[in-house]
Amino acid sequence: MLTKRQELILKTIIKDFTQTHEPVGSKTVMNQLPIKVSSATIRNEMALLEDKGLIEKTHSSSGRIPSTMGYRYYLDNLVEPLQLPESVYNQIVYQLDRPFHQVNEIVQEAAKILSDLTNYTAFAEGPESRHVLITGFRIVPISERQVMAILVTSNGNVQSQVYSLPRFANGEEIEKAVRLINDQLVGKSLSEISPEMLADLVEHRLGGNATELLSLLSDVLKDAASEQMYVDGQINLLNDSTGNVQDIRSLYQLFDQNELVSDLLSFDDGDDHFPVQVKLGSELPNDLLKNYSLLTASYSVGSHGKGTIALLGPTNMPYSQMIGLMEYFRQELAKKLLDYYGKFQ
Repeated sequence: MLTKRQELILKTIIKDFTQTHEPVGSKTVMNQLPIKVSSATIRNEMALLEDKGLIEKTHSSSGRIPSTMGYRYYLDNLVEPLQLPESVYNQIVYQLDRPFHQVNEIVQEAAKILSDLTNYTAFAEGPESRHVLITGFRIVPISERQVMAILVTSNGNVQSQVYSLPRFANGEEIEKAVRLINDQLVGKSLSEISPEMLADLVEHRLGGNATELLSLLSDVLKDAASEQMYVDGQINLLNDSTGNVQDIRSLYQLFDQNELVSDLLSFDDGDDHFPVQVKLGSELPNDLLKNYSLLTASYSVGSHGKGTIALLGPTNMPYSQMIGLMEYFRQELAKKLLDYYGKFQ
């Protein structure tokens, strides 16, 4: 552990470096410390912090920058969420306070707001949807051989997909399928419907084009049950990247894989004292992220489950401001979603 004075010096170095992105010297620290300490004493303390691996020297500069260990110590022991300007809070409320027709629209807008406010890459994952109920299923003809399958759930979401019909399908067969699917599945939750149940329903009760119908139904149900992940501000990776074009391309491809992103955003919510978790680049599972930090926070919408928001930005981001923003935003997003769900009760 560090002494109080060493903690103050480390905190000052990190605060100044995240603002200027320049190495911090002893005179700068002396002018910003809330206590009176000589420049010589600060130099000695900075040497001790360097020996402990918490700050490091860059090239020939006399200044120091935080190391990964220094950031970790700061985040675990010293960081304090900063209250944001009133204009930021007003912007969040304003952008969320508009009519939305589906949960996914709210979640997608959340990612956009976070990215716009920070100029970082933002993620938003919707609350779990496996316990919502199926309220209706329709198949709408689009052309002679194309239909749109539409699934409506109790949270107001509408899932739709376009399919090409086998040439031997007929309208009577399709109508029979829709009636039976509604009779058997409406009122059940998405988590109740297993592949075995679908296979039995299609093969033993529908007959005819069973394979095609099973594929159609399985696909639309799978999409409805999957947690929707939205990413916004990928272009901001260019602002913070020190890698080559291939690294940026690989990062973009990473964000297109929902399962990998969900694993990346996995959240340990066992500690209520730290609603926002921060992982530094060396702590992230992909080497492409070594120069970034990931801030993750969960939000709860009661019986409707939990979702996640996250920010990916440079390691030298202003953590106090970003943590303060995330703490406030997760609460506002939860309120908006609860208000939306209330319309269907």
